[in-house]
Amino acid sequence: MGVRKQVGDREFHDFVVGRWPRLMRTAFLLTGEQHAAEDLVQSTLEQVYVAWHKVALADAPEAYVRRVMINAHARRYRRKLREVLLPGGSRNAGLTHEVADIGDRIAQADDRHTLLKALAQLPARQREAVVLRYWEDLTETQTAEAMGCSVGTVKSNAAKGIAKLRAVPGLAEKVTQGGRT
Repeated sequence: MGVRKQVGDREFHDFVVGRWPRLMRTAFLLTGEQHAAEDLVQSTLEQVYVAWHKVALADAPEAYVRRVMINAHARRYRRKLREVLLPGGSRNAGLTHEVADIGDRIAQADDRHTLLKALAQLPARQREAVVLRYWEDLTETQTAEAMGCSVGTVKSNAAKGIAKLRAVPGLAEKVTQGGRT
């Protein structure tokens, strides 16, 4: 039994090392905050480790882990925990920004700031649908499985989320200035 546990621990370790960046990116996009993302990934991996012997046998262990993460995020949201993407939101409201070249790294950071700020404004289910469909590049079926809902719900939430993102003035301008966002 000790050898099987060691093999299972090694498989789990390899899974975590190989998937950590993607899990962190997804968690960050869901929560909007680095520390909350780390907490979400950590609690997800704690739950997965306990059931690793079953998870490792699944056809798609990463999909299972993603589902656990989405459920954990949804539980936190239901508890009314506030997710803050960027503090002091409107203190720079009066500033104007110049249009930068497409290869400008600072401009890309500004674009990212605008996108993350807009993403934080979406309701949780719309944010989940947009993150899973467009950042994680999951199919509608995979997204529905991860969110625990129907494909129609995914389509609806993703469409509403994208429409809200397109309506954000600073974000819409950046998209039309060369497709950087």
